[in-house]
Amino acid sequence: MEFGIVELSRLQFAMTAMYHFLFVPLTLGLSILVAIMETVYVMTNRPIWRQMTKFWGTLFGINFVLGVATGITMEFQFGMNWSYYSHYVGDIFGAPLAIEGLMAFFLEATFVGLFFFGWDKLSKVAHLTVAWLVAIGSNFSALWILIANGWMQNPVGAEFNPMTMRMEMTSFFEVLFNEVAQAKFVHTVSAGYVTAAVFVIGVSAWYLLKGRHIELARRSITVAAAFGLASAFSVVLLGDESGYSATHSQKMKLAAIEGMWETHDAPAPFNLVGFPDQEARETHYAIEIPLVMGLIGTRSLNTEIPGINDLVAQAETRIRSGLIAYDALMTVRAERDATDPEVLATFEAHSADLGFAFLLKKYVDDPREATEAQIVAAANDTVPTVWPLFWAFRIMVALGFGFIATMLYFFWRSSFRGMSFPRPALWLAVVMIPAPWIAAELGWFVAEFGRQPWTVDGVLPTAMSVSALSVTEVALTLAGFVTFYSVLFVIEMGLMLKYIRKGPFQDVEETESWTRRHTTRLAGRSNADAIAMPAE
Repeated sequence: MEFGIVELSRLQFAMTAMYHFLFVPLTLGLSILVAIMETVYVMTNRPIWRQMTKFWGTLFGINFVLGVATGITMEFQFGMNWSYYSHYVGDIFGAPLAIEGLMAFFLEATFVGLFFFGWDKLSKVAHLTVAWLVAIGSNFSALWILIANGWMQNPVGAEFNPMTMRMEMTSFFEVLFNEVAQAKFVHTVSAGYVTAAVFVIGVSAWYLLKGRHIELARRSITVAAAFGLASAFSVVLLGDESGYSATHSQKMKLAAIEGMWETHDAPAPFNLVGFPDQEARETHYAIEIPLVMGLIGTRSLNTEIPGINDLVAQAETRIRSGLIAYDALMTVRAERDATDPEVLATFEAHSADLGFAFLLKKYVDDPREATEAQIVAAANDTVPTVWPLFWAFRIMVALGFGFIATMLYFFWRSSFRGMSFPRPALWLAVVMIPAPWIAAELGWFVAEFGRQPWTVDGVLPTAMSVSALSVTEVALTLAGFVTFYSVLFVIEMGLMLKYIRKGPFQDVEETESWTRRHTTRLAGRSNADAIAMPAE
């Protein structure tokens, strides 16, 4: 594959995003788990829970700092590498990003300092409040980012202004409650909760295998298993919701994920495995599960899911409609105030397909000069590369069900077997630590790669979105980012492993105080029992 400015810009953003998302899921999940542990500490006043809160909170802090460092760069990239995109949709896309920075990020960043340095300066209830505000801020940050990303997947609440040549927001309410954004938010944060649960169980399992910090490890597994089990079920159920919403908003992505080339009679089957062949437009050796895809995608037994070939034909029709809109747009731009009302009416009638006409700019400067062959080629461009999507989705789903089984097992052992765990199960928990990160990265790959060739689905092609940079400039910055982020990743791994090996800090003063109180209480009960007993 020849790498031009578009491919390199995509690769650079993909690399920085995937590095950043190495830190995000653990931050989301650990923030909640730490707040839960501190809640138990405040309710029971037992030092072990304070110790757990501080230990897992330290690992959260390391991850949080590096997540912030890698996330800041991504927002600058919209201006550096994707300047036309920023110009074209900045009115819509910029709003949730600004809210994320002003409301969620500052809430999170302000209280994270109080969490780490306020143990001896705040009351227990005040510190617990801070812990929950950190958790809420972390999740609010994810909400606004995913609202912005959800709009790119399903651009609602906005319309194109022919005078400014930009998309403009018409309804913030529609952007905020976009069905794709809401489904992505709950699915993504649930995946973060599973990531944290697997991490806590894996680290705790390692302690049990080494015979260290037994009480902390057992209690941590108990909390993480219950939390992770609910989250793992949530990930699968909400993933189903994402599939349902894709039926309305991203039909091509759904068909590509399924390797579904032809429209199947309703209800469509689910391809369990197979080998998609893009040239032959066929999925070889497919093993089908009847009815399942129709139920997931349409929630009915009589609604068809269109196949790739039919969607390509629809794209060609929309390209031709978009050419009418583009011709009317050029007339509007030329005449400005003296525009014929009929021309405006023509534009309005076909404006929903304008983005499809822009697909032709890959082949010709003026889409109206495109040949029939170029129109057909542009329609075929709406099909993403199928086999990576097909397999990435299936590996992600398999891992998701594996997390359910793992959490169910550890929840059962924690709740009904006295927190005793066989050594093979503990080793499995340690080995599984990287698995949720793999699943999360595959999920983002499916979401973003499956949207191609669009930056904003049906509105703005990726090829039009890039800045006017040279290949050399993008290649150098790509190499720089990969090197810098790799160094940060090594630093993070080093710090995490250092503090895991070191283990939890023993809060001697708190432990001694608790021991004295409970020893006195037990002694008092013994004396009372002695007084109450008759003399022999």
